[in-house]
Amino acid sequence: MEMEQEKKTFASRFKAGSKQWIKACVWCLVYVLFIVWVGNFWWLLLLPVIFDAFITGYIPWTWWKKIKNKTLLSIFSWIDAIVFALVAVYFIHTFLFQNYQIPTSSLEKTLLVGDFLFVSKASYGPRVPNTPLSFPLVQHTFPIIETKSYLEKPQWEYRRLKGFTSIKRNDIVVFNFPTGDTVALKMQNPDYYTLCYEYGREKVRNNPETFGEIVYRPVDRRENYVKRCVGLPGETLEIRDNKIFIDGKPEKEHPGIQHNYFVQTNGMLSDNLIRKLGISNEDKNLVSNPQLLEAIGLDPNKTVYHFPLTQDMHRKLSTVHSVEQIVIEPSWLGGNTFPLGSNKAWNRDNYGPIYIPKRGASIELNQDNLPVYERIISVYEKNRLELRDSVIYINGEATTRYTFKMDYYWMMGDNRHKSADSRYWGFVPEDHVVGRPVFVWLSLDKDRSWLGKIRWNRFFKDASK
Repeated sequence: MEMEQEKKTFASRFKAGSKQWIKACVWCLVYVLFIVWVGNFWWLLLLPVIFDAFITGYIPWTWWKKIKNKTLLSIFSWIDAIVFALVAVYFIHTFLFQNYQIPTSSLEKTLLVGDFLFVSKASYGPRVPNTPLSFPLVQHTFPIIETKSYLEKPQWEYRRLKGFTSIKRNDIVVFNFPTGDTVALKMQNPDYYTLCYEYGREKVRNNPETFGEIVYRPVDRRENYVKRCVGLPGETLEIRDNKIFIDGKPEKEHPGIQHNYFVQTNGMLSDNLIRKLGISNEDKNLVSNPQLLEAIGLDPNKTVYHFPLTQDMHRKLSTVHSVEQIVIEPSWLGGNTFPLGSNKAWNRDNYGPIYIPKRGASIELNQDNLPVYERIISVYEKNRLELRDSVIYINGEATTRYTFKMDYYWMMGDNRHKSADSRYWGFVPEDHVVGRPVFVWLSLDKDRSWLGKIRWNRFFKDASK
């Protein structure tokens, strides 16, 4: 009888031990594959720790399970579950995917305000974080308490893991805002550099009651933007009368592209018509400025609307009996464009030509194109750039050429006249690329209430095109 009991006990222990060995082997294999992907083999030093957690048990990982007090046991159980969840979320958010909500109309009608996107970081290859010590799911500031969600040190150099693909033309891309390195907290739109150009640097820095505290953010802690990639590294981009040309050839326009128009009517347009056209309450504006209307050739005594239209919306609206004129918004309403303060006569609708830098490519530097590339040279690629007596110095050496260290991209919104994009702040460096939206997992219409807010027809819509 005793012999039989010993056999059962041995079998039970052997079975339990076998399960632990299987778990240990699986987790060690997963960990090794992750290290190979990341490429930092110093992390192999933690492999014995994983082995100990499953097999040897020298470190008392679950010591709290022996606590007799039921209340304390419950508290430590919750702490254990929360810590595990935070670690899992940190790695998933850093290397695999994240959620992103469309906050503005810059990509309408392709992506709508209120769309929630599933963003794949593995598509273009996840970045090793610049600021590894951070709280997951919080970009840079804890809500309510308004404190940083990350530690500034250590900061790691840019490195990207291998992805499934590279950025293609017309891909929709999520990226960190390039000129979001310095931020005036009370006035974040336009960006800090545009504020300094318009108001003066001293005024921005010395008036915290108006502009707020001035803070610096590392690359991976800058605001996330989402735009369409319309220009790739090594290409020359030009915009002529709102049409994009790449290397001198016109690009086919995406059907969701919108521009702002002034619409003169002989009466009010019905709310039902405006909604059928897909114009939101926020976009529907009546113009009452007679000087502006006269300047663009419209009758100030008539009803004039101002809103964005696609080509299809424009065609439908032009057939409405009460509509008398539809005039595209003139370029002089578009504001200052990149590079700020240069002598180039570029504007929002007629821009370039401009060369988009490619890693390893060299260009001739001169005083004409220096304003276009000076931020790349001095900020993104961290060189010391000086201009003395009409001579360009990089890291103390006089030069007339520069070779780029990274690839750069030109990003624009589909809502062309309501998009703060590369025309205003320049190139997107490769180290700012976050990932690729895959699909819409939730969409809420801010102009509706209750269940009517949910746009059921947008669930699982492809968000990558």
